[in-house]
Amino acid sequence: MEQEYTNYPRFTPEMKKTHKILIPNMAPVQFQLLAASMEQQGYTCELLENCGSEVCELGLKYVHNDTCYPALLVIGQFLDALNSGKYDLDHTALIITQTGGGCRASNYIHLLRKALVKAGYGQVPVVSLNFSGLEKDSGFPMTMPFMRKLLSYIYYGDLLVALRAQTEPYETKKGAAKAAQEKWLDILCDKIHHDRSWSMREMKKLMPQMAADFAAIPVNRVPKVKVGVVGEIYVKYSPLGNNDLEQFLASQDCEVNLPGLMGFVQYCIYNYSETARLYGGNFLQRHGSDWLLRGIENTETLLIRTLKQHGFHAPLPFRELVKLSKGIIGMGNKMGEGWLLTCEMIELVQAGYENIVCAQPFGCLPNHICGKGMINKIRELYPTANITPIDYDPSATRVNQENRIKLMLAVGRERLTERPVH
Repeated sequence: MEQEYTNYPRFTPEMKKTHKILIPNMAPVQFQLLAASMEQQGYTCELLENCGSEVCELGLKYVHNDTCYPALLVIGQFLDALNSGKYDLDHTALIITQTGGGCRASNYIHLLRKALVKAGYGQVPVVSLNFSGLEKDSGFPMTMPFMRKLLSYIYYGDLLVALRAQTEPYETKKGAAKAAQEKWLDILCDKIHHDRSWSMREMKKLMPQMAADFAAIPVNRVPKVKVGVVGEIYVKYSPLGNNDLEQFLASQDCEVNLPGLMGFVQYCIYNYSETARLYGGNFLQRHGSDWLLRGIENTETLLIRTLKQHGFHAPLPFRELVKLSKGIIGMGNKMGEGWLLTCEMIELVQAGYENIVCAQPFGCLPNHICGKGMINKIRELYPTANITPIDYDPSATRVNQENRIKLMLAVGRERLTERPVH
């Protein structure tokens, strides 16, 4: 049996023309743009939207229950899709990301391959999407031009998420912000299919147009409880992983701030050189991250300027976010979301989103240390911080999770009524 797990089918370059690649749905907006970018490269792909209890049950059936919750859900979603009968199993492939580092997420691909064999889908190849060379024979080359385009598309996605989140709670015509987001997703996907929109010249044109569209939506900006969402990257973004947390918070009449996906990408880039600075490395290893981060700073600056110029809240530049760790958490805490998780909580509190849900898979040690473990320190420095850690796990009930969030929101509402009206 072990031989079956190691002699797994490779996704070869020839399969680009014959196979459909299924993509797990983590960050719905950003991943729609990433799927379009893969299609522009000549791949046939589909972003999965199957949810429900059967997804988790399949994950539990084919993956050890000590494995972290995101792995259960991603593998369960894949198996549920393959069980559906919608796909030609001899011409279907799966894609999964590998971040590298000490997080168990780097090993999901091996758990997935084992699960495929156990479930009778041993012929289905798995593609690794990674920037660190973990899987060199996946048949999915990660070139520098393609990486440059992917980063641009993530910035577009982050902008759309921020614009909708800051408009929808206040709109006077229900559904206007959602319609604007869907409109721009269609426009961007069309441009991506034609290999446009990713250059700085085009981004300088499109981003202000997107923001102006949302700024033109009629709103009534009455005070609302502002809630930030942080945590492990999958349960932070995935409606499947966090039981539709954003939708629940919207039903509670809140404005939600979900920090952008690019922050995690920049964090991963930064940590490459931080490892060399802490433990030794050559000049390129110690300073390579600085060069890469400078290469995308212009796009980050454009996003921040676009939001501010149209009256929206903008995140801190990454270099400023890094400084928030000083005297609070060491930069060697870089497993999983590491120091980024702590810094995002501090940034949110400083920006007025002091009510925070820290979403974490039960048993995720980096999150328990850098998220839950840092709450008292943050409260000591920022007394208004109202943070509740929520565990997401197969055994955790949605009702219990939402009741705990409601208690946090009750404190937020009480403080909102006590604030003087300016």
